[in-house]
Amino acid sequence: MTEQLTFDELGTPLRETTFVVFDLETTGGRAGEDAITEIGAVKVRGGRVLGEFATLVDPERGIPPQVTALTGITQVMVTGAPRLATVLPAFLEFAAGAVLVAHNSGFDVGFIKAACERLGYPWRRPTVVCTVRLARRVLTRDEAPSCRLSALAALFGVAEQPNHRALTDARATVEVLHHLLERVGSVGVHSLEELVAYLPEVTAEQRRKRSLAAHLPSVPGVYLFRGPSEEVLYVGTASDLRRRVRQYFTASEGRKRLREMVALAVRVDAVECAHPLEAEVRELRLISAHRPAYNRRSKNPGGAWWLVLTDEAFPRLSVVRAPRAGALGPFRSRRLAEAAAETLQDAVPLRACAQRIPARKPSGTPCALYELGRCKAPCAGLQSAADYAPAADAFRRLVAGVDTAPLDALAAQLDALAQAHRFEDAAARRDRVSALVRALDRAQRLAALAALPELVAARPDGSGGWEFAVVRHGRLASAGVARRGVPPMPVVESLVAGAETVVPGEGPLLGAPAEEVGVVLRWLERPGTRLVRCDTPWASPAGGAGSWRGWVARADAGRDQYRDAGH
Repeated sequence: MTEQLTFDELGTPLRETTFVVFDLETTGGRAGEDAITEIGAVKVRGGRVLGEFATLVDPERGIPPQVTALTGITQVMVTGAPRLATVLPAFLEFAAGAVLVAHNSGFDVGFIKAACERLGYPWRRPTVVCTVRLARRVLTRDEAPSCRLSALAALFGVAEQPNHRALTDARATVEVLHHLLERVGSVGVHSLEELVAYLPEVTAEQRRKRSLAAHLPSVPGVYLFRGPSEEVLYVGTASDLRRRVRQYFTASEGRKRLREMVALAVRVDAVECAHPLEAEVRELRLISAHRPAYNRRSKNPGGAWWLVLTDEAFPRLSVVRAPRAGALGPFRSRRLAEAAAETLQDAVPLRACAQRIPARKPSGTPCALYELGRCKAPCAGLQSAADYAPAADAFRRLVAGVDTAPLDALAAQLDALAQAHRFEDAAARRDRVSALVRALDRAQRLAALAALPELVAARPDGSGGWEFAVVRHGRLASAGVARRGVPPMPVVESLVAGAETVVPGEGPLLGAPAEEVGVVLRWLERPGTRLVRCDTPWASPAGGAGSWRGWVARADAGRDQYRDAGH
């Protein structure tokens, strides 16, 4: 007797699958180097349009004439448009939980992934359907000698003809997708899982190992691929463990590195979690503990860079990996930390030389910064330690959120550049100051969270219940849920009673890993999160960089006076 498939094994019917069909216009074809100028997206399910997303994007660079000729997007059109730092989170929210669809998806998804990496947003590995690949699988060469979007639109007689504008092309791709799904339905493809498996380029090894996901539950959690010697090969997180792991055995997993990992894997273990925040934190901790060969991120929790004052009579700014209290950071790269130091030195006369200067009778030679008026040459004995101390104190007060005088000085320098009609210099300086303010603001928000002995917060789970997190000194100490109809406060009391004890340590985050504090902070700052309990006031410093967020927003939107005057 043949065993009947369960509903879970049948997969998600295509008519119940939410697709976000999107298209990008860019300044060129290289995701790591060129920039996005327009995003258009259409959310559909069961043939119905659920919503649309469309915006021009300031690429922060010139648009090549040949690109303007192709798309019709001019420099004037993107002047004053929001920057990608503003647009990207809105697009990710619009597309959250949906299957991404694009025509030649490698191009569009590549730009979005590169943007996520550059701006610090995690890439959630959504299922991706490429209509080019699907068309090549479904249509014969006689039917479709070319799989260009315009050719497929003509073949199917779609109402919205593509014109190299993002929303129009996304609408055309929606119609093409629906026609292609009708074709695959005639060959027995009726679920999302069947559609992904139907696409080409699934290796025999991937198909053979699909059974590794059979025992996994459909709950949030962390999965661990293990090799023949029980070694952890790869760690990942999922809102649905079974569905996510099954994707590794389909055509949607095109990364050569992870296909190699699948070939080595002999088992998949799972850690069930109360909700996605717990899963993301446990993923970070497991990657740090096991350092899996096939994970690229988070393997070194001490890998961030920090900006500190050296401990000497004439302290200077130094970029380090092991911070102490009063450090500015974390920065994702040494280059970003050094750029912040250079910007600060435009406003705070700290020495830039690396030589050690004795407190008494220094006898060095003044450097070029002295000639430029940016250093008072303590190395040559032209400035005493007492006279030098206010510069070091200015950095400490800025980082602590006591005083933003250095930022005021930098803003005054911008005014001077604009008044001198040096608009390009002003724009470059504005971007450097904006990056510094962001770093300061984030550092102060992280430090404020790490200082709290205990905080309890809740978020709606989307089904009438609540997700809870107990946070102690920036670390997730306990997590749980109260399902719909369950009294929430007894659940909270139980979670608090059983929460991990966190002993504060040293450094700006009191020993908490910066990446974990950042994950928890993002969850807490999302709209809809509510504070249940916080015995100690949680606030950013009154004199901190948070007061400059409006300035940064204007800079990001390209609406500040320096940019407008320059154009």
